[in-house]
Amino acid sequence: EAVVREAGGKAVMTSADHASGSDRIWEALRKAEIGGGLFDVIVNLQGDLPAIDPAQIAAVTAPLEEDGPDMATLVYATDDPADAASPHIVKAAIAWRDAQCRRGRALYFSRSAIPAGDGPLYHHIGIYAYRRAALERFVSLPPSLLEKREKLEQLRALEAGMTIDVVRVDALPVGVDTEEQLGQVREMMDGR
Repeated sequence: EAVVREAGGKAVMTSADHASGSDRIWEALRKAEIGGGLFDVIVNLQGDLPAIDPAQIAAVTAPLEEDGPDMATLVYATDDPADAASPHIVKAAIAWRDAQCRRGRALYFSRSAIPAGDGPLYHHIGIYAYRRAALERFVSLPPSLLEKREKLEQLRALEAGMTIDVVRVDALPVGVDTEEQLGQVREMMDGR
Protein backbone atom coordinates (compact mmCIF):
# COMPACT_ATOMS: atom_id res chain seq x y z
CA GLU A 1 0.00 0.00 0.00
CA ALA A 2 2.78 2.44 0.95
CA VAL A 3 4.67 1.77 -2.29
CA VAL A 4 1.61 2.68 -4.38
CA ARG A 5 1.04 5.88 -2.42
CA GLU A 6 4.72 6.85 -2.64
CA ALA A 7 4.46 6.48 -6.41
CA GLY A 8 1.50 8.89 -6.47
CA GLY A 9 -1.27 6.32 -6.74
CA LYS A 10 -4.25 5.47 -4.58
CA ALA A 11 -4.30 2.12 -2.84
CA VAL A 12 -7.29 0.24 -1.50
CA MET A 13 -6.77 -2.83 0.63
CA THR A 14 -9.28 -5.68 0.30
CA SER A 15 -10.19 -8.79 2.23
CA ALA A 16 -8.09 -11.92 1.76
CA ASP A 17 -11.27 -14.03 1.70
CA HIS A 18 -12.46 -13.42 -1.87
CA ALA A 19 -13.18 -16.38 -4.13
CA SER A 20 -12.13 -14.53 -7.32
CA GLY A 21 -10.26 -11.50 -8.59
CA SER A 22 -13.56 -10.01 -9.72
CA ASP A 23 -14.94 -10.19 -6.18
CA ARG A 24 -11.79 -8.42 -4.98
CA ILE A 25 -12.06 -5.59 -7.51
CA TRP A 26 -15.74 -5.12 -6.67
CA GLU A 27 -14.77 -4.51 -3.04
CA ALA A 28 -11.95 -2.16 -4.09
CA LEU A 29 -14.29 -0.29 -6.43
CA ARG A 30 -16.90 0.20 -3.72
CA LYS A 31 -14.24 1.54 -1.34
CA ALA A 32 -12.72 3.81 -4.01
CA GLU A 33 -16.13 5.30 -4.84
CA ILE A 34 -16.88 6.38 -1.26
CA GLY A 35 -17.30 10.14 -1.37
CA GLY A 36 -16.67 10.25 -5.11
CA GLY A 37 -18.27 9.54 -8.45
CA LEU A 38 -19.04 6.21 -10.03
CA PHE A 39 -16.66 4.60 -12.50
CA ASP A 40 -18.20 3.44 -15.79
CA VAL A 41 -15.43 1.01 -16.84
CA ILE A 42 -13.32 -1.07 -14.47
CA VAL A 43 -10.14 -2.88 -15.50
CA ASN A 44 -9.02 -5.98 -13.62
CA LEU A 45 -5.26 -6.14 -14.23
CA GLN A 46 -3.81 -8.92 -12.16
CA GLY A 47 -0.44 -8.79 -10.47
CA ASP A 48 0.92 -11.69 -12.50
CA LEU A 49 1.26 -9.38 -15.54
CA PRO A 50 3.67 -6.75 -14.14
CA ALA A 51 5.18 -5.82 -17.50
CA ILE A 52 2.01 -5.48 -19.60
CA ASP A 53 2.19 -2.83 -22.30
CA PRO A 54 -0.08 0.17 -21.49
CA ALA A 55 -1.34 -0.06 -25.10
CA GLN A 56 -2.79 -3.47 -24.24
CA ILE A 57 -4.65 -1.98 -21.29
CA ALA A 58 -6.12 0.59 -23.69
CA ALA A 59 -6.98 -2.20 -26.16
CA VAL A 60 -9.03 -4.12 -23.58
CA THR A 61 -11.16 -1.07 -22.80
CA ALA A 62 -11.85 -0.14 -26.45
CA PRO A 63 -14.84 -2.52 -26.92
CA LEU A 64 -16.59 -0.91 -23.95
CA GLU A 65 -16.52 2.48 -25.66
CA GLU A 66 -19.26 1.11 -27.92
CA ASP A 67 -22.67 -0.32 -27.15
CA GLY A 68 -22.65 -4.03 -26.75
CA PRO A 69 -20.41 -6.20 -24.61
CA ASP A 70 -20.60 -6.55 -20.86
CA MET A 71 -16.89 -7.32 -20.61
CA ALA A 72 -13.75 -7.43 -22.74
CA THR A 73 -10.49 -9.37 -22.60
CA LEU A 74 -7.35 -10.03 -24.68
CA VAL A 75 -5.92 -13.03 -26.52
CA TYR A 76 -2.70 -13.85 -28.35
CA ALA A 77 -2.55 -16.27 -31.33
CA THR A 78 -0.25 -19.25 -30.80
CA ASP A 79 0.62 -22.39 -32.73
CA ASP A 80 3.04 -23.72 -30.11
CA PRO A 81 2.18 -27.37 -29.26
CA ALA A 82 3.41 -26.81 -25.68
CA ASP A 83 0.82 -24.02 -25.25
CA ALA A 84 -1.89 -26.30 -26.61
CA ALA A 85 -0.98 -29.06 -24.15
CA SER A 86 -0.54 -26.87 -21.07
CA PRO A 87 -3.49 -26.67 -18.67
CA HIS A 88 -1.85 -23.51 -17.26
CA ILE A 89 -2.53 -21.68 -20.52
CA VAL A 90 -6.19 -20.86 -20.96
CA LYS A 91 -7.45 -21.04 -24.53
CA ALA A 92 -10.44 -19.22 -26.01
CA ALA A 93 -12.93 -20.21 -28.70
CA ILE A 94 -13.97 -17.01 -30.47
CA ALA A 95 -16.54 -15.98 -33.06
CA TRP A 96 -14.43 -13.47 -35.02
CA ARG A 97 -16.09 -10.39 -36.48
CA ASP A 98 -13.42 -9.69 -39.08
CA ALA A 99 -11.30 -11.66 -41.55
CA GLN A 100 -8.08 -10.60 -39.78
CA CYS A 101 -9.27 -12.14 -36.49
CA ARG A 102 -8.65 -8.96 -34.51
CA ARG A 103 -11.96 -8.60 -32.68
CA GLY A 104 -14.65 -11.09 -31.78
CA ARG A 105 -16.99 -12.51 -29.17
CA ALA A 106 -15.89 -15.20 -26.72
CA LEU A 107 -17.81 -18.46 -27.01
CA TYR A 108 -15.88 -20.49 -24.43
CA PHE A 109 -12.64 -20.63 -22.43
CA SER A 110 -10.84 -23.84 -21.51
CA ARG A 111 -7.62 -25.25 -20.17
CA SER A 112 -7.88 -27.76 -23.03
CA ALA A 113 -6.89 -27.10 -26.64
CA ILE A 114 -9.95 -25.45 -28.21
CA PRO A 115 -11.11 -25.31 -30.90
CA ALA A 116 -10.01 -28.63 -32.39
CA GLY A 117 -8.60 -28.82 -35.90
CA ASP A 118 -6.08 -26.85 -37.91
CA GLY A 119 -5.35 -23.22 -37.15
CA PRO A 120 -4.02 -21.15 -34.31
CA LEU A 121 -5.17 -21.36 -30.75
CA TYR A 122 -5.88 -18.20 -28.82
CA HIS A 123 -3.99 -17.87 -25.55
CA HIS A 124 -6.16 -15.93 -23.12
CA ILE A 125 -4.45 -13.04 -21.34
CA GLY A 126 -5.84 -12.56 -17.84
CA ILE A 127 -6.97 -8.95 -18.04
CA TYR A 128 -10.63 -7.91 -18.05
CA ALA A 129 -12.53 -4.69 -18.58
CA TYR A 130 -16.06 -4.56 -17.19
CA ARG A 131 -18.95 -2.18 -17.47
CA ARG A 132 -19.82 -1.23 -13.91
CA ALA A 133 -23.29 -2.82 -14.08
CA ALA A 134 -21.80 -6.02 -15.53
CA LEU A 135 -19.27 -6.32 -12.72
CA GLU A 136 -22.01 -5.76 -10.15
CA ARG A 137 -24.14 -8.47 -11.78
CA PHE A 138 -21.19 -10.85 -12.13
CA VAL A 139 -20.24 -10.75 -8.45
CA SER A 140 -23.88 -11.29 -7.44
CA LEU A 141 -23.99 -14.61 -9.32
CA PRO A 142 -23.04 -17.87 -7.63
CA PRO A 143 -20.06 -19.76 -9.09
CA SER A 144 -21.29 -21.77 -12.08
CA LEU A 145 -20.81 -25.45 -12.86
CA LEU A 146 -18.41 -24.86 -15.74
CA GLU A 147 -16.51 -22.23 -13.75
CA LYS A 148 -15.93 -24.75 -10.96
CA ARG A 149 -15.02 -27.53 -13.38
CA GLU A 150 -12.50 -25.51 -15.44
CA LYS A 151 -11.51 -23.20 -12.55
CA LEU A 152 -12.11 -20.19 -14.82
CA GLU A 153 -14.29 -17.41 -13.42
CA GLN A 154 -15.12 -15.91 -16.85
CA LEU A 155 -17.25 -18.98 -17.55
CA ARG A 156 -19.68 -17.75 -14.89
CA ALA A 157 -20.34 -14.71 -17.07
CA LEU A 158 -20.85 -16.76 -20.22
CA GLU A 159 -23.16 -19.23 -18.48
CA ALA A 160 -25.25 -16.29 -17.24
CA GLY A 161 -25.64 -14.97 -20.81
CA MET A 162 -23.19 -12.10 -20.41
CA THR A 163 -21.10 -11.12 -23.43
CA ILE A 164 -17.32 -10.95 -23.51
CA ASP A 165 -15.65 -9.22 -26.45
CA VAL A 166 -12.13 -10.35 -27.35
CA VAL A 167 -9.31 -8.29 -28.83
CA ARG A 168 -6.28 -10.06 -30.32
CA VAL A 169 -2.94 -8.46 -29.54
CA ASP A 170 0.39 -9.10 -31.28
CA ALA A 171 2.56 -9.54 -28.19
CA LEU A 172 2.10 -11.83 -25.22
CA PRO A 173 2.85 -9.98 -21.99
CA VAL A 174 5.30 -11.73 -19.72
CA GLY A 175 3.38 -13.51 -17.00
CA VAL A 176 4.60 -14.67 -13.61
CA ASP A 177 3.34 -18.13 -12.71
CA THR A 178 6.61 -19.73 -11.57
CA GLU A 179 9.74 -18.77 -9.60
CA GLU A 180 11.71 -18.95 -12.87
CA GLN A 181 9.37 -16.46 -14.57
CA LEU A 182 9.59 -14.17 -11.52
CA GLY A 183 13.38 -14.13 -11.90
CA GLN A 184 13.06 -13.33 -15.62
CA VAL A 185 10.69 -10.43 -14.95
CA ARG A 186 12.95 -9.05 -12.23
CA GLU A 187 15.91 -9.13 -14.62
CA MET A 188 13.85 -7.49 -17.37
CA MET A 189 12.64 -4.71 -15.05
CA ASP A 190 16.11 -4.12 -13.62
CA GLY A 191 17.34 -3.63 -17.19
CA ARG A 192 14.86 -0.82 -17.94
